[in-house]
Amino acid sequence: MGCDGGTIPKRHELVKGPKKVEKVDKDAELVAQWNYCTLSQEILRRPIVACELGRLYNKDAVIEFLLDKSSEKALGKAASHIKSIKNVTELRLSDNPAWEGDRGNTKGDKHDDLQRARFICPVVGLEMNGRHRFCFLRCCGCVFSERALKEIKAEVCHTCGAAFQDDDVIVLNGTKEDVETLKKRMEERRLRAKVGKKGKKPKAAESVSKPGVSEESPGPSKIKAVKPEENNLDSREKKANSAPKSAAANGSSSGKIGKPLGGAAKRSIADSEESEAYKSLFTTHSSAKRSKEESAHWVTHTSYCF
Repeated sequence: MGCDGGTIPKRHELVKGPKKVEKVDKDAELVAQWNYCTLSQEILRRPIVACELGRLYNKDAVIEFLLDKSSEKALGKAASHIKSIKNVTELRLSDNPAWEGDRGNTKGDKHDDLQRARFICPVVGLEMNGRHRFCFLRCCGCVFSERALKEIKAEVCHTCGAAFQDDDVIVLNGTKEDVETLKKRMEERRLRAKVGKKGKKPKAAESVSKPGVSEESPGPSKIKAVKPEENNLDSREKKANSAPKSAAANGSSSGKIGKPLGGAAKRSIADSEESEAYKSLFTTHSSAKRSKEESAHWVTHTSYCF
């Protein structure tokens, strides 16, 4: 069975040696990094965003990732550090005039040159195809080649003129060392933001509590304004009692009966024509001036209690 008919097996067919390590094609890796979304593995389409580690995404894919709150997210490790849309920056990319895209390949009779980049550096003119190092600014989102930033040293963006610092420069699709340094910067930046928020909360609480204290404890102006009102109650009553007299005198002199001014104590209830039961409800009634021994007990007893 087998090896009959004069067949001669070779050594590699009989002896299994160690497997060869498969090497990743560098050209294919560059095409995947610079032309496809890291999260959805689809072709990059505007608007294109980049995270704080320098990876490229489609903005739609990032929004879908943030809205998907299921426990099992597709390719979640690639964007696990993205907690909100504020953690990504929308990029301002310069189109490459030599890139034709799919315009000449409508019938499928033309080869797409993936090595030709869609975007270029607006300062030096280098193509953004992975052969050269590119970076972007977190403050404005403009993309430049690293050579342009080194040759033309400035503290202002070359395109929009926005001021930036060294911490705002993030390398796109950098090496492992670049990713580690960017990760440390990201953690330090987020810690500073948390400390700043905690520092603002006590100040906001103090500003809220101050107006409450002023309302509870009135100032000297309020106290002065209240005391004269309490001390001049007698004078107000005198004015209210004298007002009907003056109105009646004016009415008699003019020959017309004037209407009484105000509804304040014009006459005592004891002099009114109301019933005694109604008058006994007020403190001016004679029953209210009795001593405690003469006053009746409020608790009534029925015959069933005896």
